[in-house]
Amino acid sequence: MNEMTFFEERPVRTAFHDEEWWFVLSDIVSALTDSPAPSDYLKKLRRRDPSLAEVFKGGGTICPPLALPFETEGGVQRFQCWNVPGVLRLIQSIPSPKAEPFKRWLAKVGYERLREIADPALGLERTRENWRKLGRSEKWITQRMTGQETRNKLTDYWAAHEVKQGEEFAILTNLIHEEWSGVSVKDHKNLKGLESQNLRDHMS
Repeated sequence: MNEMTFFEERPVRTAFHDEEWWFVLSDIVSALTDSPAPSDYLKKLRRRDPSLAEVFKGGGTICPPLALPFETEGGVQRFQCWNVPGVLRLIQSIPSPKAEPFKRWLAKVGYERLREIADPALGLERTRENWRKLGRSEKWITQRMTGQETRNKLTDYWAAHEVKQGEEFAILTNLIHEEWSGVSVKDHKNLKGLESQNLRDHMS
């Protein structure tokens, strides 16, 4: 599924692929730099920042960009796209005034996470506050956090018995979900019109 979003009235093409959102890199660069040749600008960034170039090759923990198809006036074309972690990494390398608000936000988030590492209770309170902002009741929040604790105990049990995280966890989760609801996790998310959202946050 492809969509169009906007940053300060500049169009940024997006695609929902493999359960997450991806963004056209040339659109991101154009919106943040006003460069008339965003592809050339991106090449210069990669030459100037070796660590960024390494990520493009697939090195590090951030996956490299993907070439995803988009409809254009000349027909379907493929554009380099990056997911949210990749886009945030890209923004760090762009020396533009328009990128500064994002860099300040990243610094703020990083500081908050460091505090939460030192005091995990801060992370729990941040989670509760975010749910309050979404209009969730205190009863709902308590039930959701209790459910998450139960889920953590279950996944800890799986890990202790050499069940691999990722695909095997997903298979077991899906089996449990089908026994409980009669539909798969994917079908349940489609039924509720969810994309990247957590299904447990949208249970009624």
